[in-house]
Amino acid sequence: MIPVLRCARRALGELSADASASPWRDLVPVSFSDALTGAMPKQGTEVRAAWSEDEWRLLSTAADTDPWATMTQRDAPLYEEETVEVFLDPVGDLESYFEIEVNPLGTVLDLVLRKSRSGYKGDRAWQCEGLRTLVRKHAGGWSAEIAIPFASITNSPPRTGSRWRANFCRIDRPSRDASLPRELTAWSPPLRASFHTPERFGVIVFAE
Repeated sequence: MIPVLRCARRALGELSADASASPWRDLVPVSFSDALTGAMPKQGTEVRAAWSEDEWRLLSTAADTDPWATMTQRDAPLYEEETVEVFLDPVGDLESYFEIEVNPLGTVLDLVLRKSRSGYKGDRAWQCEGLRTLVRKHAGGWSAEIAIPFASITNSPPRTGSRWRANFCRIDRPSRDASLPRELTAWSPPLRASFHTPERFGVIVFAE
């Protein structure tokens, strides 16, 4: 079953990366499941989502005994370490979609993927203009807030009732030893070891 998230419209202030701050404290989060099985993960993640006239705002809160990363250069291969990620298709036709990753150091990887005969091809030359992020480590884990300007991803900003396809994902590596298994989790589990499964993206409904 494809999940549906009703995204509330809110007055969005400064980024806080804090679930107890406005506009997050009165929003119910959605939780991640194991990407392959849908089971409960060892280290859980929650996402809250809100929108305004100008931007889509996300807050990921990750339980993590050791949030770590080493990469500090934009568009580095963050997926080789630990990240939270969002995949979004404003059109909803699954012909192309955007991907934005943030690691525990606040480093960003953003790209657009387009469907081709051999699968989806990523273009890292694209950058999400005006993107803002904030990462905060706290007792028991870390949080990442992402502000995505609608103007950077679509010529048709959402209105109340608009529906997008999207997924929220996480790569957790409980050890810096690359030989040990990673944990892949997602809001809408792709049911395989890859988040690049747009047919499994959930539905975002922009609500009041």
